[in-house]
Amino acid sequence: QVQLVESGGGLVQPGGSLRLSCAASGSFFGVGDMRWYRQAPGKQRELVAIITSGGNRNYADSVKGRFTISRDNAKNAVYLQMNSLKPEDTDVYSCNADYYPTAGGISGAWGQGTQDTVST
Repeated sequence: QVQLVESGGGLVQPGGSLRLSCAASGSFFGVGDMRWYRQAPGKQRELVAIITSGGNRNYADSVKGRFTISRDNAKNAVYLQMNSLKPEDTDVYSCNADYYPTAGGISGAWGQGTQDTVST
């Protein structure tokens, strides 16, 4: 079983920056694609960014040019650098990852979520 543990985030003023981290731990052979989602109360969950095992990246249009997703395969970790933050970026951010269990196949795991607030 895999656990994704998130850190970072918090309260920041508009125009500021935050960095989120998410690391996988447990018993598994490896980690595949890794993603960041966000969700506000009463709204649908939104895929913010994805980075494949090969390092290819894609972003939601709303964050292109401001957010950067990266990963450290040695640490089984994914990061989200968020710059030029706007009040509308206020959400609960969660990481998600595909992983390969020791028993075979492929499965998915979620982080616990972290509240990021952009406000004066």
